[in-house]
Amino acid sequence: MRRAEIRRREFACTLIGFSQITLEYFVATTDYDGLSRRESTTMARLSPISRQDWSPDMVAFMSEYGAIVKGERNNEGRPSAANLLGTFAHHPDLTRAFLTFNGHILNGATITERIRELLILRVAHLRQSDYEWAQHTLLAGDAGLSAEEVARVTEGPNALGWSALDRSLLRAADELVLDGVIGEVAWGELAAEFDDRQLLDIVFTVCAYELLAKVLRSVDVEPEADLVQYLPVRR
Repeated sequence: MRRAEIRRREFACTLIGFSQITLEYFVATTDYDGLSRRESTTMARLSPISRQDWSPDMVAFMSEYGAIVKGERNNEGRPSAANLLGTFAHHPDLTRAFLTFNGHILNGATITERIRELLILRVAHLRQSDYEWAQHTLLAGDAGLSAEEVARVTEGPNALGWSALDRSLLRAADELVLDGVIGEVAWGELAAEFDDRQLLDIVFTVCAYELLAKVLRSVDVEPEADLVQYLPVRR
C-alpha cells in the first residue's frame, strides 16, 4: 500500500470519527504493499548461534544474568528462549548493555510485577510481537494476572472489567507507543498514584519492550517449539 493511499484512508477515517490512536495503529500494522505485517511468514533473518558456539564473554555474562533474572522463580519446564538468546549472541557487547538495562526492569524496578507485565503485554499486542507476547503471558501469570485479564489486554483500556488504575496504565502505554508521549490526562492519573521513580519505571518499561518488540520482528526471531503453544491466535 502506498503512503498516499494510507493518507487518503486516514482522512476518510477522520471524517467518520476514528481516534488518532486508531489511525496510527492502522498505519503501524500495515505494510505499504497492502499486507498486514502480522501475516509475515519470513524465516529468521539472523540464524541463532547455538550455545556451544557462544563466545566465552557471552557464556559468562548469560550465566550471571540468568541467575539474577531467575531469582527464586522456578523455571523448570518453561520455554528456553534459545532462539532469542542465540540471536543476541551475534553481538555480545550489545547484549550485555541491553540485558543489563533490561535486568533493572525485570528485577529492580519500583513498580509491581503485575503492572510491569500488564504494560509489556499491551506493548507486545500493539506492536504485534508474537514472540514477546508468548514469553510474557507466562510471566504475567506468575505476576498475578488471570487468563481472562491477559486476553482482555488485547481489547485495550476501554474494555469492561479494568480497574481505574489499570485503565490509566493501559491508556498511557497506548499513547506512549502510538503517539510517542503520554498525554496530560493519563499522566495526571498516573502521577496521582505513583512517585517519580515509579513514573520513570513505567515509561522505561514501555519503551524498552517496544524497542525489543521491534528488534524481534525486524530480525524475525522464530518461536521455539516449546513456546508455540503460547502464541496469540490471530482472527
